Amino acid sequence: MNVRKRIAAGLLTLSASGFLAWQANEGFTDTAVIPTKGDIPTIGHGSTRWEDGTPVKMGDTITRQRAEVLARTLNSQAEKQFAASLPGVKLHQEEFDLYMDFVGQYGIGTWRAGSPRRDLLAGNYAQACNDLLKYKFAAGYDCSTPGNKRCWGVWQRQLNRHAKCMGAQ
Repeated sequence: MNVRKRIAAGLLTLSASGFLAWQANEGFTDTAVIPTKGDIPTIGHGSTRWEDGTPVKMGDTITRQRAEVLARTLNSQAEKQFAASLPGVKLHQEEFDLYMDFVGQYGIGTWRAGSPRRDLLAGNYAQACNDLLKYKFAAGYDCSTPGNKRCWGVWQRQLNRHAKCMGAQ
């Protein structure tokens, strides 16, 4: 019988498959775009800022190679912040990867203030997975509304994250 053990979040990093999945979810744009109505400009693989913290502006451009370097650098910074936000919490690699995907989409500020983090700190792993389904809005619009063409991908991504999370329990 193979028993998986959780590992302290501070000892984990985003796996190669986790990074590739995140890249696929984000897609690639060589010119800054606003991905959903009410969002902020993003470039490359969903980056909203440059390494020095300068926000991406409409009109900015990037090569695919530069976008990957930027994404890896920003993910590395976010990993440290993410792990620090979960003192004493142990995660499976799959959980670390999917919550990092969440941080990549919604930002570390949303993560720190959110219910998934609170439930992980309390040891409520399944509830933390369920909390992911609360993040279904873009600019105040409920992206889970059937048939919407405005931000269906936001909701689909949450459904996928939730399913992976529950599968890791």
